[in-house]
Parts: sequence; C-alpha cells; structure tokens
Amino acid sequence: MPLGRSVPTGPDGRPPLWAPWYGIGPVQAYARYWKKYVRFDGRASRSEFWWVYLWNVAISVVLGAIWGIGFAQSGRETYVTPTGAETVVSEPSVLFLVMGYVGSLWGLSILLPSIALAWRRLHDANLAGPFFFFGLIPFFGGIALIVFYLLGPNPRGARFDRPEGAR
Repeated sequence: MPLGRSVPTGPDGRPPLWAPWYGIGPVQAYARYWKKYVRFDGRASRSEFWWVYLWNVAISVVLGAIWGIGFAQSGRETYVTPTGAETVVSEPSVLFLVMGYVGSLWGLSILLPSIALAWRRLHDANLAGPFFFFGLIPFFGGIALIVFYLLGPNPRGARFDRPEGAR
C-alpha cells in the first residue's frame, strides 16, 4: 500500500470487498471480480484490474477460436455481386451456432462487472468513475483510459470507499 498506509483485513486476512487488494493473485482476483459483480463503490488495485482483464481476454480468445472452428466446419456459398464477391454461411454447423450464443452470453455477462471494475480502478487512482466515459472519445479516449488504469494508487482515493454496511 502506498505511503505506508495499510488496507484493513478481515478475520481471514483478506481485505473486505470495499477495499482494494494490492498484490492479489490471478485466481483470487477473478473470484473477487465475480463476488463484487456490479459494485461501483470502493476501489480496485492495479493487480485486481489487470488480472481480471487478462482472464477475460483469454476466455474470449478461447471462445472465439472454438467459434472459428465451427465457422470453418460450416457450409458457405459465394455470390458475385456488382461490387465484388460475397461469401455467406449457408449451412451453419452446430458448433458455430452454439458458440455464437455462448460467446454472446459471455460478452453480456462480463459487460457490467467489467465497467464496475474499471470504475473502481479509477477510484484507486483518485479519479471519479465517470472518467470511464473518456473511452467513448475515438482513439484518444482509449489511450487516456489505459493511462488512467496504469496510474498508481492514491490514498486520497479512499474517499470512494463505502465501508458502512458493506462486507
């Protein structure tokens, strides 16, 4: 923890859900991500944020690869149009269809908790959560967000904690 301040811990030695967990491992970070699901209060450490980001990207890549295998197994037809050739899936394989649905459900299931995690990561750097919407600015907004996510913890970010009534 920066500036010699310590994060409170519970009886199991882990910080409560409203507090950031500095130096958290990958498995613990992912389990904590799902426990906090859509909590926009509190803070998330850099390790909490980046481990979850890595997990979500890895799972998405695996699902996409399986979907791609299903696509390769699907029947396709090519049509010549005035602007060129167009290939469409005419007989989708079962794997292609199932993984399309699974991938869509996966994307929907991580949408809100990922926004909440990014919001909490901004809090740890002592930035207001709505800075997340900088990502809507083409190109430069995404770069700004990456810089914000890489910022170190700022003890003044504790103002975003809500320990009363929290677990």
